[in-house]
Amino acid sequence: MTPLRQRFLHDLQLRNYAPRTIDTYVLRVALCARHFNRSPELLSGEQLRDYLIHLRDHRHASGTVLNQTVCALRLLFRVTLQLPDRVPHLPFQRRPKTLPTVLSRDEVQRLLDATPPGQPRLLFRLTYAAGLRVSEATRLRLRDLDFGRGVLRVCQGKGRKDRLVPLPRALRDDLVTVAVATGRRPDDWLFPGQDRRRPVTASAMQRLCTRLGRACVPGKRVTPHTLRHSYATHLLEAGVDLLTIQRLLGHRSLQTTARYLHVSTQHLRDTPSPLDLPVSEPPA
Repeated sequence: MTPLRQRFLHDLQLRNYAPRTIDTYVLRVALCARHFNRSPELLSGEQLRDYLIHLRDHRHASGTVLNQTVCALRLLFRVTLQLPDRVPHLPFQRRPKTLPTVLSRDEVQRLLDATPPGQPRLLFRLTYAAGLRVSEATRLRLRDLDFGRGVLRVCQGKGRKDRLVPLPRALRDDLVTVAVATGRRPDDWLFPGQDRRRPVTASAMQRLCTRLGRACVPGKRVTPHTLRHSYATHLLEAGVDLLTIQRLLGHRSLQTTARYLHVSTQHLRDTPSPLDLPVSEPPA
């Protein structure tokens, strides 16, 4: 590891960035340096702009990748290198506002029924039943299951925040069976990987979910996050208020939660079409 990368890594860690964010930012800077085949500290502001244009026009990078690159380069030059003048005009991309993909309850059930029994099915059922991010579900430990209080503790979710969510009653027996299995300890992963010292990877669960989604729900791109979107929308349609859903999802802003108002079909179904309205008689 080069001294510059080590300093950048330390700066990210000192600012308490999440491990996945640290890995992403280090990767974005490394790819930029590889493109020019030189250390980032030798790059000019114009070269950095040219790199963003290259990502957009030739690599067809998404808005997310472009914004990650901008954030990583800004932090590298402003904090680690103390060269803020190199990155004054690196623009953020305006991402198109799209509605999240939501499954009906029947579609969710088809997906869960098609999931291999055992750990994968329990993980997806819990992801949907508790509205978890896949990274939160895969990193649960046995100690996070509080059967006495009926809650599940999500440790250090997005934004490095802990939160409590209701422990799904429909999964209680399955979770108890896993928790009391012979030889398991409170610090053990709820969903261990092949190396039981590590949890199953989120990427493996994402690939499995996408493959199952193509077979079970054609026409919709299904990921584990789709189950989270479906959870929030189904709660909203069941009459749960937005503030409660915000707390359950761990959203910082109510505005983020409010987008589920746009995908809930309950209000839309209750709104009549003009063709469905009775025709009033003309006055005599």
